[in-house]
Amino acid sequence: MADQKPSQPNPPRTAPGSGPVSRRLMWPAGAFLLGTLLVYNSIDTPDDPKSQQSGPAAVATAAPGGSARTALRSVPALSRSVPKRLAIPEIAVDAPFTPLSIGPSGQLNAPPGKDKNLVGWFQGGATPGERGASIVAGHVDTKTGPAVFMQLSMLKKGSKIDITRSDGVVATFQVDSVATFSKAQFPNDQVYADTPDAQLRVITCGGAYNKAAKDYEANVVVFAHLASSTRQ
Repeated sequence: MADQKPSQPNPPRTAPGSGPVSRRLMWPAGAFLLGTLLVYNSIDTPDDPKSQQSGPAAVATAAPGGSARTALRSVPALSRSVPKRLAIPEIAVDAPFTPLSIGPSGQLNAPPGKDKNLVGWFQGGATPGERGASIVAGHVDTKTGPAVFMQLSMLKKGSKIDITRSDGVVATFQVDSVATFSKAQFPNDQVYADTPDAQLRVITCGGAYNKAAKDYEANVVVFAHLASSTRQ
């Protein structure tokens, strides 16, 4: 995923009002361009990853409620503060963050592939808890085996995600839905659209593993909103 150039499974397409974007989207106010597929596995992963789904179920569309919400929530958004640690007790995730940026290809660089227990966040977007959709990405596996988001697809509506920030605040997000999208038909607007409240998108690879491309054919996306915040 991080050791080789990401694969390019998506054909160029045009977003309304933006012109040809070729697997990119326009961030709010046109400030940033981000690759459609945030997470890749363009490395030699196991030939038969047993934990990944395959077939039609792996490319199902999101359930109702998975798209960006338009109504403001009662929990106020937080000020900007970089994330330090991610905890999802339900799937035994406890991992530090690393900042991610846009690479020369116009896509978001993946976290280093040699560290299985590391997650990344797009430092050009909203920080977790800040107003907007904060983007978090991580590997499902690496050359050496399962990685931090191997069980991400097991989350369900109501699951909790805790993010400790550098200002000492723990932002708790509640999952609204979990969806698996084909990389060939990834819904930019649904995943990356600006939001009027503090939301979170957690993304990893999913679906069937394409041995020829050495990449997964889908992305798992968790949609969540800020439910509460506490100071350590």
